[in-house]
Amino acid sequence: MNKIVAWKSLPEDVLAYLQQHAQVVQVDPSQHDALVAALRDADGGIGASVQITPAMLEGASRLKALSTISVGYDQFDVADLTRRGIVLAHTPDVLTESTADTVFSLILASARRVVELADWVKAGQWRTSIGPAQFGLDVQGKTIGIVGLGRIGGAVARRAAHGFNMKVLYTNRSANHQAEQAYGARRVELAELLAQSDFVCLQVPLTRETRHLIGAAELRAMKKSAILINASRGATVDEPALIEALRNGTIHGAGLDVFDTEPLPADSPLLAMPNVVALPHIGSATHETRHAMALNAAENLVAALDGTLTTNIVNRDVLAK
Repeated sequence: MNKIVAWKSLPEDVLAYLQQHAQVVQVDPSQHDALVAALRDADGGIGASVQITPAMLEGASRLKALSTISVGYDQFDVADLTRRGIVLAHTPDVLTESTADTVFSLILASARRVVELADWVKAGQWRTSIGPAQFGLDVQGKTIGIVGLGRIGGAVARRAAHGFNMKVLYTNRSANHQAEQAYGARRVELAELLAQSDFVCLQVPLTRETRHLIGAAELRAMKKSAILINASRGATVDEPALIEALRNGTIHGAGLDVFDTEPLPADSPLLAMPNVVALPHIGSATHETRHAMALNAAENLVAALDGTLTTNIVNRDVLAK
């Protein structure tokens, strides 16, 4: 019977499903040495939010597959896994809609200053009718620029075009003809997207090409009235440059679900900025979606160990080995 290491707590029914197919060893991810030892004696592994380095896999000669309970996979060295012949699976489909909801909540909260003004009311500051000092910005009818029009970006575009009558600009490695036809999306270069968009939304994975994709020059290229939305990965934005741009009024504000360091340090300047909405990486964090992600990851792992997995594979090159 295969042995599986789980380095994240799993719902009871998902754990029971895995136990029908394999011996499951649960490991506290904070116990690094115990996790390394368990992987060395395992056929597969499942978890999230832990960096799995090549050094941790030395001696793990039985390991055939790893399954991450996430769409992102920057916690893994994909090239190293492929070299070792280890399949890496992820969960790209089941979290699309809930993550797009989070993106749009950041757009609305940032534009209408929802968090800031809710705190203002709770602090007893609402003593007379509000005036221009409390006004926000419209969302409907504005231009949204989506950097990375994949599954989640497409779901954001649908909400923007159909729900808020927004003009949709996008950059992508390839054209998204479905979004162009359904939402009137127009593919442009990044420079044009930055110059024309009222909301710039990042929906790209973290790679060498996308690390610090948005830096000081890109922020200066945006409208002063623009809002940056990041629910992809923190390192896609040069965080010190963003802090400086927000301080100087280079851009109007930011809605952020991801950061360079998570949890966000208590001394981060972002926490003191009224023009920043900061969330604790809740992109897919609903009860329904997180359960669906765990089950999907478990099914991916079982199929990968059986040699029958055909979808949700990050490193398809490994199948040719």
